[in-house]
Amino acid sequence: MTQSITDIDRRKSELREVQRAKRAALFKGADPAVYISASKHFLTSIALPPGGVVAGYWPLKDEFDSRPLMHAIAAQGGQMALPVVAADSGLLMFREWQPGAPLEPAGFGTMGPRRGEREVAPNLLIVPLLAFDRQGFRLGYGGGFYDRSLAALRALGKCQLAVGLGFSAQRVQQVPVNETDMRLDAVITETGVIRA
Repeated sequence: MTQSITDIDRRKSELREVQRAKRAALFKGADPAVYISASKHFLTSIALPPGGVVAGYWPLKDEFDSRPLMHAIAAQGGQMALPVVAADSGLLMFREWQPGAPLEPAGFGTMGPRRGEREVAPNLLIVPLLAFDRQGFRLGYGGGFYDRSLAALRALGKCQLAVGLGFSAQRVQQVPVNETDMRLDAVITETGVIRA
């Protein structure tokens, strides 16, 4: 018997509440070395797209700090971008970014490149998460921005790889999913790589 969307939404909401508290505690107690460790796992396990664009994210509150990884990718010559909420479309757009470049509010409390920076389509997308499972599904905040954007990019033949970034303790047995949830190709944590 299939579960109703309402039941899935309820389970997601309950899991979000638990995982928000868990991630906040993990973040508070995290040694900065965990972010370096995750960066090393990423760089030794994930092939950067030659001549392609890697879209990271500017960490919000207690999200896993992606900045060491983004700086490491840029130091290896990777072309970087950050997401910006695209008005009322329900999608993210991605603008070019380099370490040290000024940022401005990018929607929902996030920061992103200034208006006027070139918009690009990423070949590799790094995403934050509240929870993830071994099947490659992630739990986000419930807005669906990453899922819709990844689906749109893949429909255009873009974004061959989507990788989650988080603490290993954010893994759960199973993330409740529906037909709009997009699977990640891998999740990188401070302890290693989990491929879907």
